[in-house]
Amino acid sequence: MSDYKLEAKIRTEKGEKIRDKSNLPAVVYGAGQENYNLVLDYKVFGKLYDLAGSSSLIDLLLDGKSIGQVLIHDLQYDPISNRVSHVDLKRINMNKEMEATVELEFIGEAPAVKEHGGTLVKNIEEVDVRCLPKDLPSEIVVGLSVLQTFDDVIRIKHLNLPTGVRIINRGENDVVAKAVPALTEEQLKAEGVNYKVGTC
Repeated sequence: MSDYKLEAKIRTEKGEKIRDKSNLPAVVYGAGQENYNLVLDYKVFGKLYDLAGSSSLIDLLLDGKSIGQVLIHDLQYDPISNRVSHVDLKRINMNKEMEATVELEFIGEAPAVKEHGGTLVKNIEEVDVRCLPKDLPSEIVVGLSVLQTFDDVIRIKHLNLPTGVRIINRGENDVVAKAVPALTEEQLKAEGVNYKVGTC
């Protein structure tokens, strides 16, 4: 079972008829099982999404009974208020490999930044993975302490992946992060570096 649970109710009316500050229409589908139109508690879902994101398995409950593991697959937003207006939940077959996008979580400090005044450059901040649902990580941790000098580089092949998890959209030598001598964003653009720049 997953660490996250989401209680839902069957919805018999169209989404626009029940959508308000408390009720959020949703649908669950996939894994060769029956589709259900659902209604969720807006605030409860918002708190859950902040914690689980789109790459954590969630135990979906109807009347307190689990109907399977799902991922938050898609969110639709109201163009005026920018509030979530509809949720797609994708049911997962626990015995079949799946693909998902997982964020990289950068932790620690890069000595090349802290001690030598460099700038941390993050070239990749999320990756697509394939694995069994039980092995799906909510994030992949990237330790920055290995960036001792400006010559050090973190590549895809250096990432510590959980057993059974494979990255499918990147080459093993693709650069994840490195530290460079401090440059302004204008200088980076002038050199044609299409990186997102942040601080350690």
